[in-house]
Amino acid sequence: MSIEVRPASRFEDVRAVLGPQSPGANVCWCLSYRIPSRLNNELRGPARGRYVAGLCRTEPPPGVLAYDGDEPVGWAAVAPRADTSFARSRTIPHVDDLPVWSLWCVRVRPGHRKRGISHALIAGAVEFARAHGAPAIEAYPVDNGARTGTGGDGAKVDLTMAYAGIRKNFERAGFTHAADTSSVLAGHPRVVMRLDLR
Repeated sequence: MSIEVRPASRFEDVRAVLGPQSPGANVCWCLSYRIPSRLNNELRGPARGRYVAGLCRTEPPPGVLAYDGDEPVGWAAVAPRADTSFARSRTIPHVDDLPVWSLWCVRVRPGHRKRGISHALIAGAVEFARAHGAPAIEAYPVDNGARTGTGGDGAKVDLTMAYAGIRKNFERAGFTHAADTSSVLAGHPRVVMRLDLR
């Protein structure tokens, strides 16, 4: 298996990973942290997909996709923190004034999990941010007690809420713990993990 990570500029491929089975469904489309909450609440059904299609035509696009050959199998959302709701978050602190980028969603399609795709997505998101001049990149994964080099997998994380990633996977990618947060996801605390790109 050879996984390639590319910018998410093809809407059809983004839809294959994030889109609903029913066109009228109100799925996240990974917009919840990207746009103001009022707009997020106003966009319903197909309007959400149309909004994402517009993002795919922008520079930079809204994230990266993992491909197994020509098939899109995973997604990672990455953007300047200033352009996300994390810029105003009361639960996820700013470590400093550096104009960091945020990596907040890692999703692998069912049927493709347990193949290292999330690791490829994290690495691809880092390179994407670096290529766009990010001085550092942050993620806000859950801390389920697992640590790199300790062997254990930690407490189980509900797959529907695992989009934020797991601390251990970011440690493997070279990120270090930068701060604790008051945010909790699926019963697990979230932490700020950071990788300096300078």
